[in-house]
Amino acid sequence: MKKFFPLVFGMAFSMSAFSQAHTGDPKLTEIWDPVPPVVQPGKTAQDAPSDAIVLFNGKDFSAWSGSKGAVEWTLEENAMTVKKGSGGITTKRGFGDCQLHIEWRTPSVVKGEGQGRGNSGIFLMGRYELQVLDNYNNKTYSNGQVGSIYKQLIPLANASRQPGEWQTYDVIFIAPKFSADGKLQSQARITVIHNGVLVQNNAAIWGGTEYIGIPEYKPHAAKEPITLQDHGDLVSYRNIWIREL
Repeated sequence: MKKFFPLVFGMAFSMSAFSQAHTGDPKLTEIWDPVPPVVQPGKTAQDAPSDAIVLFNGKDFSAWSGSKGAVEWTLEENAMTVKKGSGGITTKRGFGDCQLHIEWRTPSVVKGEGQGRGNSGIFLMGRYELQVLDNYNNKTYSNGQVGSIYKQLIPLANASRQPGEWQTYDVIFIAPKFSADGKLQSQARITVIHNGVLVQNNAAIWGGTEYIGIPEYKPHAAKEPITLQDHGDLVSYRNIWIREL
């Protein structure tokens, strides 16, 4: 029986071909098709690349809906800021697997402590919360601090900047998969870089975010909107873009 090695560069090699690859023609291990698409990167790491969908450029709320219809958050200085009591805002478009860049800032005037200080959240697919919180010299439970998947995954580090300074999240999110009958086939997974520091490393999400109780998965569409939370604190956001994967 002919023996085959596992996939190498997306191709199965027989033992004879594998041997030839080391001693024969180097072209045996060259793959020319498919050709990756050309994407023009931004001028800086924060700028949207050419294939990104810009969700907020500081000018308007055209990509968002408010909890009561129109977005009521404050728009000034190329940023949008939570208006307490107006509710969260949600993208008009749904997303599944994605690369997300988002910048945020907690208030420079510090009020409260723990979860009551600079609290907001980024709900991927409207269900899986990446916590936003002022954790600069501010202690709270580890699975609720900045960079956590709220009440689930503790971040690998606390990379917080001081209150009032802009911070960045760069996120790779892989949506959960469900079978036709609604059974979970694969968990959502997430990688998060906070201010250049890896805080979630391809981590498996346990289910939808719950404030009380155990997370669980409930079947949903392959693409769902992103929600930014109004938790009552004047957290600001800017420069939000996303790439569908």
